[in-house]
Amino acid sequence: QVQLVESGGGLVQAGGSLRLSCEASGRTFSTYNMGWFRQAPGKEREFVAAIRWSGGPTTYADSVKGRFTISRDNAKNTGYLQMNSLKPEDTAVYYCALERSIVRLRTTPGEYDYWGQGTQVTVSS
Repeated sequence: QVQLVESGGGLVQAGGSLRLSCEASGRTFSTYNMGWFRQAPGKEREFVAAIRWSGGPTTYADSVKGRFTISRDNAKNTGYLQMNSLKPEDTAVYYCALERSIVRLRTTPGEYDYWGQGTQVTVSS
């Protein structure tokens, strides 16, 4: 069993930056691929980014490519999502999640095994 705790959310103006963290309990974090998802009010949860257990490769949703960077520090059992050039449409609850696929990084919520409780990101215009 793995528990995930996100932090780093908040209120920021458009064009600003935030860095989200995802801290995992247990000693198996380094064996899981990690993803970030987000969910805005009234919308379905959507994929943002994912990273292989080793730290690479990565994949991103087109909507965040070039603005967001996913990374991880397995020694600290922590993953990160650096978000730059934020837009009001990035406003959502952001979740980190873990999965153990071998062939490719997963991009749909149902393919992930463990989830955090989420952290709110609000971008004002």
